[in-house]
Amino acid sequence: MPTVARAQLPGNTEPAKEAAPEMLYRDSLGRETPRGTVSGFIKAMADRNYIRASNYLALDRARRKAKERERIAKTLQHLLDQGGSIMPTSWLSSKSTGRTDDDIQPGTDLVGSVTVDGEAVNLYVENVASNDKTPLWLFSAETVQDISSATIEELWLDQILPKPLKESFLGGVPVGHWLAMILLIVFSYIAAWAAIYTLLLIIRLFWGKARTEPTKGVISAFGLPFRLYLAVWVFIFLSQSIGISIIIRQRFSSITVTIAIVAVLILLWRLTDYISTYSKNRMSRRGRISAISIILFLRRTAKVVFIVLGIISILSAIGVDVTTWLAALGIGGIALALGAQKAVENFVGSVTLITDQPVRVGDFCKVGDVSGTVEQIGMRSTHIRTGERTLVTIPNGDLSASRIENFAHRDRYLFDPVFELRLDTTPDQVRFLLVELRALLYSHPKVNPDPAKLRFTGVTTTSLKLEFWAYIEAPNFDTFQEIQEDLLLRMMDIVTTSGTAFAMPSQHIFIARDKGLPEEKVAKAAETVKQWSDAGELQLPKFDPKKINELKGTVAYPPEGSYSAKKVNGL
Repeated sequence: MPTVARAQLPGNTEPAKEAAPEMLYRDSLGRETPRGTVSGFIKAMADRNYIRASNYLALDRARRKAKERERIAKTLQHLLDQGGSIMPTSWLSSKSTGRTDDDIQPGTDLVGSVTVDGEAVNLYVENVASNDKTPLWLFSAETVQDISSATIEELWLDQILPKPLKESFLGGVPVGHWLAMILLIVFSYIAAWAAIYTLLLIIRLFWGKARTEPTKGVISAFGLPFRLYLAVWVFIFLSQSIGISIIIRQRFSSITVTIAIVAVLILLWRLTDYISTYSKNRMSRRGRISAISIILFLRRTAKVVFIVLGIISILSAIGVDVTTWLAALGIGGIALALGAQKAVENFVGSVTLITDQPVRVGDFCKVGDVSGTVEQIGMRSTHIRTGERTLVTIPNGDLSASRIENFAHRDRYLFDPVFELRLDTTPDQVRFLLVELRALLYSHPKVNPDPAKLRFTGVTTTSLKLEFWAYIEAPNFDTFQEIQEDLLLRMMDIVTTSGTAFAMPSQHIFIARDKGLPEEKVAKAAETVKQWSDAGELQLPKFDPKKINELKGTVAYPPEGSYSAKKVNGL
């Protein structure tokens, strides 16, 4: 069905024919939306067709004569030229219902303001059509009433312009106004540059921190964006103050909004660059190389987001409907998120590893059943070099959710061997061993005495069990093994001195040729225990704290006669 176009002009007293409900009528002057009404009024003024411009005003019957209509349209144009303003075109509603997200009653939109005899007057457009008719937006009757009796004075710019520049028109505007706009653009930028330069100079002079990083870099990042933003506001203010035509200013409104958006984007871009560079340098100095890849990835992601949002904002500022784009972007984002779910999981895992730092490059750790040294923590995965020199790659998402045992952060090492003695070891020999082995633990300078435990824990079918529990102070695993080796050798000497021996993991059959345990050593161990007992110095079941203090550090370590002891003594 073809669309019927019909101009709806105020004062048309001819009754309109009723149309079928499905018939759509389009207004030939484009007054179906607030944006269409304002744009149509501006275009009519640019064409200097004030009768057509008056068709965008809600005129009562007394104001429908041609001269009166022309006068009111010219008055509104003059008031707009004389310091008035209209919202940028992109901010005006392009919907037939107008804006519904403001506090103004439905069917009415605020589109600008003017000054009438020293008082500010808001400009409203309203839908004057009935509910069952095609929307018809006009400058409201209240607005027309407020401006109709305004006093018109010659514009300041027109007072100083030469006659040829006022009488020659370009695009419906005197040529002098165009020249004034060019001069204002140059002057606004120079004024903004001077103001921001002076402000930054004052800040650096009176705030010492502004001359050092990171404050210096942050302040520098604000320089250009603030200069552009201030230039826009200076330009808008001066163009209104000197009386430049609203026709030019409305055409430049999208440009000024675009420049403001670009200024914000430049600020975000420069801050992102500076913060990422500063953070990357700090991570490099701290040796956290794995964090640099995260920082660079976040910087690239942020810049992509800025570019997308900037394009959408600029298109919206110049009047392009981006609703469909946003919907498509949202659907695309959901699809991308679903498709890249595992990648996002690994990225979040990478961030977790960088922030919590359960492991670092060079740490020896155990993840599940994999043990080895961490060689690289990347954006997607972590590489672990095992003891067999194989390279295991674990996705960071799995790694962050796993139980990680990090051996690199141990402050001490557990020493917990179990000695199994021959079944024919006598009780006094066990007592001798308990005292002497504990004395060794307390006296060794590399063993933490709190706690340092040794207990006779049981009798099995093949042996008597002595269990140790102590911590060795060592900076790394290699040193721990050296100290553990020294302790075990000293303990073997003590076991040999006691006259007993370690049990074999098998049953023993005694035959006549077996001489048994050496009687002299057995008797000597028993005599030593008897002397301790008679003197009240048997350190069982606990050691005397005074005795522990006397024993601390009395064992020579490294042991005498070893290469390490010779090196320590400077020989």
